Amino acid sequence: MFHIFNIRHSKIEPVFNILETDVHNHLLPEVDDGSGSVEESLNCMCVLEEVGFSQMYITPHFQEPRFPNSEGDIKNRFVEFKKDVENSGLYMNLLGVGGEYRIDDGFVRRISQDSFLTVGQDEYILVELSLRQHRMGFEKTIYDLQMAGHQVILAHPERYHYLATNSNMLQQLKDQGTLFQCNILSLSGFYGSESRSRATELIEKGWVELLGTDLHNETYAKALREATRSRTVRSVLKKYHFLNHEL
Repeated sequence: MFHIFNIRHSKIEPVFNILETDVHNHLLPEVDDGSGSVEESLNCMCVLEEVGFSQMYITPHFQEPRFPNSEGDIKNRFVEFKKDVENSGLYMNLLGVGGEYRIDDGFVRRISQDSFLTVGQDEYILVELSLRQHRMGFEKTIYDLQMAGHQVILAHPERYHYLATNSNMLQQLKDQGTLFQCNILSLSGFYGSESRSRATELIEKGWVELLGTDLHNETYAKALREATRSRTVRSVLKKYHFLNHEL
């Protein structure tokens, strides 16, 4: 049995029940830079329930050479972790395991193998870019993925500071049907004021279809609790419609 770490010292409103589903997090234990143990994952999921989420996909990193995960191993680990969740007494519905795929040289090879772990009934592939360096031709890679018959979600576009929020590249991705997923913690200022303003601008443009927690560990979970009090977060949830519960 797990313990609940000491952050539940005040009443929290479950403001994210309007989203229902978390589509991006790193709570499969010991596979990337996310949760380091089953206990930490269960503690974080307890917070997800507390703030209003009732179901989730888990999306570990696939990134070479830092996180050279294989789809088969991740699926096996997910089956075992799901048993831990069922035995914990949590009510969270684990909808499945996807991946957050970095567009790198390894990703290009994966397109031909076509063994991606996906999220949603329409089997979306969650992809990310480098946070620091522009990869030339990434938009063509996404287009090739779509031409192979896949739906694509771009994770946290507000964090790619080398891409202007009105850039032709982002416009091109929207025109070809790419969904954008912003991080809730970007809106609360967890990553800094620039990411917060960029996330808000993208949402106001109508370019963001999904919100995700991108939860990694207990530090992120504490920040997510605090985000329930954020005026920006509450305003966004009130004004805009997101597709989380429809995915």
